[in-house]
Amino acid sequence: MKFRQVSLRISDLERATTFYAKIFGASPIASFDEPGFVFFDLEGVRLLLDVNAPKSGIYLEVSDVRRKVEELRIEGVKIVNEPHIVFPDANGLFGPPGNEWLAFIEDSEGNLVGLMSREVL
Repeated sequence: MKFRQVSLRISDLERATTFYAKIFGASPIASFDEPGFVFFDLEGVRLLLDVNAPKSGIYLEVSDVRRKVEELRIEGVKIVNEPHIVFPDANGLFGPPGNEWLAFIEDSEGNLVGLMSREVL
């Protein structure tokens, strides 16, 4: 398993985008004014700046989020958000053309943990 994405809550999309673009020396790979988030690629791990995010969040890559959620459910892990396609990516913005799947679980301390997988078309 590896980190797929880390999110940070921001209050000003333009200001945060400018700040991180300077820090990374790179432009974002995607920006969405509505609902208010931007993505940077950090050597295969995405940084999500999001006006609606919790203070921070981690997203872990799994081979198949649907299968992993079922395994965790059997183990008694609280499933907060069932697996669903969060971004149909037919053009390959975030990797090979496919669908981005996402689910959220709750860890032992009450933190949300995103589980992500990619279904290549």
